Amino acid sequence: MGGVVGKDESLGGWIPETKLEAKMVEAMQRKAAAGTSMRSFNSAILKFPKIDESLRNCKTIFEQFDADSNGAIDPQELKHCFDKLEITYSEEEISDLFEACDIKENMGMKFNEFIVLLCLVYLLKEDPSATQGKSRMGLPNLEATFETLVNAFVFLDKNKDGCVSKSEMVQAINETTSGERSSGRIALKRFEEMDWDRNGMVTFKEFLFAFTRWVGIDELEDEEDAEEKV
Repeated sequence: MGGVVGKDESLGGWIPETKLEAKMVEAMQRKAAAGTSMRSFNSAILKFPKIDESLRNCKTIFEQFDADSNGAIDPQELKHCFDKLEITYSEEEISDLFEACDIKENMGMKFNEFIVLLCLVYLLKEDPSATQGKSRMGLPNLEATFETLVNAFVFLDKNKDGCVSKSEMVQAINETTSGERSSGRIALKRFEEMDWDRNGMVTFKEFLFAFTRWVGIDELEDEEDAEEKV
């Protein structure tokens, strides 16, 4: 995945390797400073079915902007999508977002990658350095879903640095499943599922991609790919 976060031992912190990663971390830090109403990871899990339904309803939006109906959105189609949703970004910003979410690096954004991109746009909409003319996407139901996902990440980010470490994940799961001997193992498994680049730190983008797997959206993509090959 592009734009990973690296650890700077001398500073004791985590240094974003791209402008987009830096903006994501800063935006999440602002969200974390504001706090979250979520009190347990279980409360987030209980919302999964409703979130899943909301995200799958995005399929019509995705298909609307997949002009050539090839099951993927290319950079030009993404620009058209942003124009229609009145999301104003510079060419460089659109390119950075596309590169960050096109995890298969095939210049075609699948449905789960498109969902992650829209959620990142939602997170970044309050970024004071962004050049967006509109502060909202005009998709209230979808934005409520994205806010729930942001709150879930904020709950995990105990030290409010914009990323989630393994110890924070263990702490979050332990708060939810206190007294269960398996809670530590559950936490580590969830963390491994999120930490795609295995650098010991999970960004919001990594969390989102893991979430699409948890609710089966990426499996939907794999099934459609298999059907096309047949």
